Amino acid sequence: MKTVLITGTSSGYGQETARFFHAQGWDVIATMRTPRPGVLPESDRLRVVGLDVTEPDSIAAALDAAGPVDVLVNNAGIPSIGVFEDTCMARVREVFETNTFGVMAMTQAVLPRFRERGSGVVVNVTSSVVLGHMPLSAVYKASKMAVEGFSASLALELAPFGVRVKTVQPGACLTTNFGERATDGRSLDDMVPPPYAAFAKKALDGFMGQDVFTRERDVAETVWQAVHDTTGRLRFPAGPDAVRLAEAK
Repeated sequence: MKTVLITGTSSGYGQETARFFHAQGWDVIATMRTPRPGVLPESDRLRVVGLDVTEPDSIAAALDAAGPVDVLVNNAGIPSIGVFEDTCMARVREVFETNTFGVMAMTQAVLPRFRERGSGVVVNVTSSVVLGHMPLSAVYKASKMAVEGFSASLALELAPFGVRVKTVQPGACLTTNFGERATDGRSLDDMVPPPYAAFAKKALDGFMGQDVFTRERDVAETVWQAVHDTTGRLRFPAGPDAVRLAEAK
């Protein structure tokens, strides 16, 4: 029986991915910054472990608690929507600490185990923002583009050791709390400087009003596909809107 460790499972894609792998008979290590009871099924094949991907000691403790794993899914992330001119650099660093450096830190921590064993899969969940030109996402997109570049190079380094690297690119998931988390619950008037207000309203209305979008299950199924792919394919768009963007490139 194989084991997957998934970061960021308290909600959204991560939670659904944990449920999906568990339903397929895998052992699941579901990590979240603040473990909460009741958000995932009670099972002897599913363990909830506390993990802050920005803290080295937390990473080490979580991996010790997890034991041997076959797959790492780097899903934990911070959403961010806003005008870059009005985004403080502290917020930029916060986004990169989780979305980019957290992915790198988790990956680096598991690689000795994978390399020595001669097998393992790293799946880095990015976003469909890397596939198209989307306004109000400069910081978020930069953090995810960095992971795409990191993954592409890392895949070449690890191939000789039998370790595979994949990226999954979810589309816009309107059924998660992405928008609320990305704006910290602020209204448009509070989060956008007046000179950008008309532009931002049009962009956000278009985002929220689209009729083709991604669901959590789309992402879970695509992660499963990426984990089992042996063709050498690197990137996997998840959800019909992400697939459409990928095909248009």
